[in-house]
Amino acid sequence: MNAVPRWRIAAALAILAALLSMLAALAPPYLHNLELQSYVSSLSHSPEGRAQTDGALRQQIAERARLLNLPVAESDVRINRSPDGRLAHLDVRYFVEVNFPGYAVRLHFYPGAASQ
Repeated sequence: MNAVPRWRIAAALAILAALLSMLAALAPPYLHNLELQSYVSSLSHSPEGRAQTDGALRQQIAERARLLNLPVAESDVRINRSPDGRLAHLDVRYFVEVNFPGYAVRLHFYPGAASQ
């Protein structure tokens, strides 16, 4: 049986460590986006959320995003209403930049929900 050279084991461990560090850096924005998506969906489906003004909805969504450390401004929230004034769709568009040594990744997120 041939033994694996130590340099190969070290290289494999270095690659595994790099992949784990990338996962650790990329996971929080995705998890926070899921939380924001859930919140936007709950707002669009609740009678209280549908009855609010556009400005109040924008402010609530931006505040929740701020609590989740997401860079969402009120201008990133788009609200569509039906011709009779009822809430039809909430859409949030933003991006998060994750910096790695020598490279930056821009993650684009589009959480949204349609009212039923």
